[in-house]
Amino acid sequence: MSAAITRAVVEELLSRIGAGDPARIAELYGERADWRLSWPEDEHGRIPTPWIRHRATRSDAADHFRELAEHHVPGQAATEIERVLVDGENAVVLGEIRQTARTTGRAYRARFALHLTVRDGLVVAHHVYEDSLAVARAFERTETTSSLASLPLSR
Repeated sequence: MSAAITRAVVEELLSRIGAGDPARIAELYGERADWRLSWPEDEHGRIPTPWIRHRATRSDAADHFRELAEHHVPGQAATEIERVLVDGENAVVLGEIRQTARTTGRAYRARFALHLTVRDGLVVAHHVYEDSLAVARAFERTETTSSLASLPLSR
C-alpha cells in the first residue's frame, strides 16, 4: 500500500466528514474496523455523550456520525485540519474541532489527533485522541441547562 493511496483515502474521508453524510462516510471503512477512543472505558456510551464508544463495523461508523450530529447544534461546528502525516498505510490527522452541545447550548473547542490505518483502499483502524475534558464540560448538566434537556435531539 502506497502512502499516496493512504493520503487519497484520508483526504476523501475528511471531505465526506465535512459534508456530513454518515452513509457516505461509512463507505470508506472496512466491514470490520478497529475503532478506539481515548476516553476512560467507564465513560463510554454514557449520557450525554453516547457516540463516544469503541466501534467495530462499517455500520458502527455510520452510527457514530449520526449520533454525533444528533447531539450537536447544526451550523455551529467547524473543524480545522492543521496537518496530515502519512507513513505507508498509516496517517495521523492533527487539528481542532469546534462544536456546540445541543442539550446545553455550550460551545467548545477540542484539539485532536486521529490515527487512521488504510488497507485495500479502506479505513481499517480509527483511533481518536482528543480533549475529552472540553467535550465533557460542554455536555455537563447544571441547574440552567437541565431545562434544555427536554429539547428534541433530532434535526
